[in-house]
Amino acid sequence: MTEKLAFLGIDVGSISTKAVIIDKTRAILAREYIWTEGNPLQAVKKLLSLLAQQFDPQSRQIVGVGVTGSARRLVGAMVGATMVKNEITAHAVGTTSFHPDVRTILEIGGQDSKIILVENGVAIDYAMNTLCAAGTGAFLSSQARRLGIDVEEMGAYALKSEHPTLIAARCTVFAESDLVHKIQMGHPREDIIAGVCRAVASNYINNVAKGKKIVSPVVFQGGVSKNIGVVHAFEDLLQCPIIVDENGHLMGAMGAAILAQRSPKRTAFDFSVRNMEFVTRERNCGGCSNHCEVICVYRDGELVDSWGNRCERGAV
Repeated sequence: MTEKLAFLGIDVGSISTKAVIIDKTRAILAREYIWTEGNPLQAVKKLLSLLAQQFDPQSRQIVGVGVTGSARRLVGAMVGATMVKNEITAHAVGTTSFHPDVRTILEIGGQDSKIILVENGVAIDYAMNTLCAAGTGAFLSSQARRLGIDVEEMGAYALKSEHPTLIAARCTVFAESDLVHKIQMGHPREDIIAGVCRAVASNYINNVAKGKKIVSPVVFQGGVSKNIGVVHAFEDLLQCPIIVDENGHLMGAMGAAILAQRSPKRTAFDFSVRNMEFVTRERNCGGCSNHCEVICVYRDGELVDSWGNRCERGAV
């Protein structure tokens, strides 16, 4: 019977929503990557519909669901998650499961980025970007539009450059104004794109990884890891090889699925949850001076979860 068990992992970010279904050997049975488009609940419904087309419920049963990402609590309530964990833990677990010798994990997503330091397979330190978005996928996408190319093409253009243009990497505003200036000066497109990729890597090292000792082996993941121009820039700046896993953009979801597999909690997950109506409402608790904002999640009109209260008076 254990051979037929499967585990679902979902990573809901501000830009993209990812999911994988794995078996007990952690082989991927189904995978999907879509845009969140500002609506995590709707994105997960679409995601589950796509996964259902790849997964055969007659041959396997999903008995564990792990959720991570910025909307993990909301989506966890929606799917009846057996494990809800933060992104740091999920990425560390996913990466060390496939790269047990990893010492440094670089992760750059659509709007955030993080660095995780690992020792003996355990995350010992981490840092995330705070205010600046110059080192994220959203920055790359906006500059690609400015340059009139698809963001997926940036890496190929960057590798053609022999003299990358120096782009200010201190923050988004400086980088964008400097980029416009360099375009007006007539720098070749491939040099400008290579400069943008280098600016992303430089911004990450100077701001996100500031004060952290980057030790090899280094694994680079997140959507931006698919940009070979940024990978090349990291290798040049760090002077060490950069490992890019083919499933690096799904590693958060993979970690969530593995955490669900490790958990003793079990569920009987049904894809029909995607057809249910979910509504979130906010109520202000006046039980004390805190005036907590309590978030309530309803499934088909029935309360399934709530959070935000700092004392028992705000319990729903």
